[in-house]
Amino acid sequence: MLSYALVAFFSVLLAVLLVPYDWSVKSVTGPVQGPPERLLSRRELTQYNGEEGSKGLYLAILGQVFDVQKGHKHYGPNGSYHFMAGRDVSLAFITGDFTESGLTDDVSSLPPLQMVALYDWLAFYQREYHIVGKLVGRFYDNTGQPTEALLQVEASLAEGQQMKAQSEAEKVRFPACNSEWSTGSGGRVWCSTKSGGVIRDWTGVPRKLFSPGSSGVRCVCVKDPSTAEEDSSLQRYSGCPPHAESCSVGDD
Repeated sequence: MLSYALVAFFSVLLAVLLVPYDWSVKSVTGPVQGPPERLLSRRELTQYNGEEGSKGLYLAILGQVFDVQKGHKHYGPNGSYHFMAGRDVSLAFITGDFTESGLTDDVSSLPPLQMVALYDWLAFYQREYHIVGKLVGRFYDNTGQPTEALLQVEASLAEGQQMKAQSEAEKVRFPACNSEWSTGSGGRVWCSTKSGGVIRDWTGVPRKLFSPGSSGVRCVCVKDPSTAEEDSSLQRYSGCPPHAESCSVGDD
């Protein structure tokens, strides 16, 4: 007859054996690594221009290479944007210069706000197309690391994003006026609760806004006339009462 201790031992062993076991393979070296990132030279990229005998249909923007085969009607040999295929022509996305001199990836001439627009294009390709790798050259070195040129581009982007945010904040604070001009009565600017595309619960008064770094002025609506008198960047229109919501304007 089995002793009490032996019975207890077999009871515990049976309980262990009945516990379900996950037989999936466990990695002992951490997460499984994906395939190495593909790096293409400029010469390799030209082999993906969609023409007869090519390997596919790629284009690059800011050094990121995308498979645009699903957009063949646009980027293929008979497409309107075929000049982009098999190369990086980042500058042309902004300038619209499709001559050979304009089809370049040198974007150092773009001001910060246009750099923001270029990154909007990059975001479009990231959203709509599959990225296949990086182009070795101006923006990435032969190990796939960002170059100094790309770091400068990203610095310009950050500056542009800050400028854009400031501009958007200024438009909310000082929405644009409504304006009209006719041969008979001349010009007029006025404020309403929907002027400048900003819908609000106040009307405001027209003022000329002088923006720093700009030689021009624009008509804006200011909510509080007394505050406007204290801001040197805001000026009244000649002959227009300080609390008037509409002003006749001449050449000033």
